[in-house]
Amino acid sequence: MNSLNTDKSLSDVHSTIDPSSRKTPWRKIAAFFGPAYLVSVGYMDPGNWATDLAGGSQFGYKLLWVLLMSNLMALLLQALSSRLGIVQSKDLAQCNREVYPRSVNFILYILAELAIAACDLAEVLGMAVGLQLLLGIPLLWGVGITLLDTLLLLYLQKMGMRRMEAFIIALVIIIGGCFLTEIFFAKPNVSELVTGFVPSIPNSTALYIAIGIIGATVMPHNLYLHSALVQTRKINRDDASIKRAIHLNVWDSVIALNAALFVNAAILILAAAVFHASGRNVAALKDAHELLAPLLGTKWASHLFAIALIAAGQSSTVTGTLAGQIVMEGYLRLRINPLLRRLITRLLAIVPAVLVIWIMGEAEVDSMLVFSQVLLSMQLAFAVIPLIHFVSDKKRMGNFAIKPIVKIAAWVIALIIVALNLKLVYDTALDWITLSNNLFIKGLIVAGELGLVTLLAITVIYPFILRRREASVSIHKELQMDALYTTVSKPFSKVALALDYSDKDQRVIQYAMQLGNANTEYILIHIVESAQARVWEDEAHDYETKKDKEHLNEYVKFMQAKNYKATGVLGFKKRTSEIARIVKEQQCDLLVLGSHGHKTVKDFIFGETINTLRHMVDIPVFIAK
Repeated sequence: MNSLNTDKSLSDVHSTIDPSSRKTPWRKIAAFFGPAYLVSVGYMDPGNWATDLAGGSQFGYKLLWVLLMSNLMALLLQALSSRLGIVQSKDLAQCNREVYPRSVNFILYILAELAIAACDLAEVLGMAVGLQLLLGIPLLWGVGITLLDTLLLLYLQKMGMRRMEAFIIALVIIIGGCFLTEIFFAKPNVSELVTGFVPSIPNSTALYIAIGIIGATVMPHNLYLHSALVQTRKINRDDASIKRAIHLNVWDSVIALNAALFVNAAILILAAAVFHASGRNVAALKDAHELLAPLLGTKWASHLFAIALIAAGQSSTVTGTLAGQIVMEGYLRLRINPLLRRLITRLLAIVPAVLVIWIMGEAEVDSMLVFSQVLLSMQLAFAVIPLIHFVSDKKRMGNFAIKPIVKIAAWVIALIIVALNLKLVYDTALDWITLSNNLFIKGLIVAGELGLVTLLAITVIYPFILRRREASVSIHKELQMDALYTTVSKPFSKVALALDYSDKDQRVIQYAMQLGNANTEYILIHIVESAQARVWEDEAHDYETKKDKEHLNEYVKFMQAKNYKATGVLGFKKRTSEIARIVKEQQCDLLVLGSHGHKTVKDFIFGETINTLRHMVDIPVFIAK
């Protein structure tokens, strides 16, 4: 585990594909195609199957319009995601980290990881069911076998992005071919099929399934993924090259997501034509597999269904892991071994799957699949809203900020997603409150609802506030040259040095001495972080506090020996607030500190000093790197 020393998204494969090196114009264009196919497999994973089967078997063709609407929403959002990655050379997680407060980013990170775990849960269950249907392997054994996906992913990563994309495209072709054959066997009623594109929601069950379809189609982690994958293409940074890359990636998305729409529509049409028409309410993958052969009159119908299910689970697992890597590196700037990352992601899916199958039985598998897709939909707004903010920002996007009509369409999509999700949250919470007699549990449910609404409000409002604040700061005023010279020429009278006893201290002291003169007074600050010091402060006598005092005194004596005025001050509470307090009390007019106080895990636990501290003091901050 280590902290990143690069801001490049997916740095191992960043800009590794150079379209300009291709010999013919068609090959140069084709080199841009691929990222959307990796994204599209998430739109046809086993979680989609559960929602599509449930919708088709219960309501016939009536929810086809939800699939079409979801696909149009997905197409616009994925196009915005790719635009963000191409123009800013940053993925969605990195942009969130730069804009939102650290506490909000932590929640967004947890939600993104939950979305990936929910997606992986669908892949684990779907592939296990597929293996059981095709080979007769017990479901629990099938869940265990999915751990071997880690080895496949590592092998594909070593082969390079183009070969990984080719592998995924091959699986998409297998899935599409299987369902094309299934539709041929089913012979759906075309006139009834067309009526399915007229919007209608028959009842609350249909609403639940519709939200599940949206969650299964427009996946939050795919927005993170697409904004990073487009950066694997090396392009020139002039406007013409960027515009061309955006255009080609839109076509990449159109082709790939329409393939995903075909698969999802085929599953729902198959369920409507075979199960709904025969009066069978089928929401279970296993039941669908067993009924296809007798109802369609060929055993190949069942075999093709199982093969496509395995291919769907296998293809989706690759993109889920890549999304997890992007989210962790983007939010935490933390990278871990790919094998460990994959094992953690997979275990987060396998453990609940095993527990549910073991305790409640195999009959609950399909309910888990539908629930996982609803869970995805619940978190979608927290990826969509920031994305719209970023691609609308002219300061960051320049000439490539989206047009007003696109912005309106994007916010309408966000509004639909938020409205449907809030409706579902309200209905579900009301049911739980009615069933529970415990006031504490009822309070937790209400608090959870309020927390969700509050987080939504922050994700919507905060970027507007930040943008207005930046705009007010950037207004140009008439320069007074005499005043400017006086300000620059005036020496610093009191300089604060934030020391953490790391290898950065040497540079901090060297720079501080260069920035002062013989009359400058230096205030050397160190924050003691032992547990006893946090409670007893000056009266603490633990080993760490004693050593910290001795170390600080050594620095003070060194500077005094060089004829500098130096004083040491210890702080004992939260690092950032203590440094800010001491700086203000000592009336310092410059603060010098190192670029890092902690690394990796400590940096995440205690927070980054610089980003927080620079907003807490009203004097210049000099960062010694």
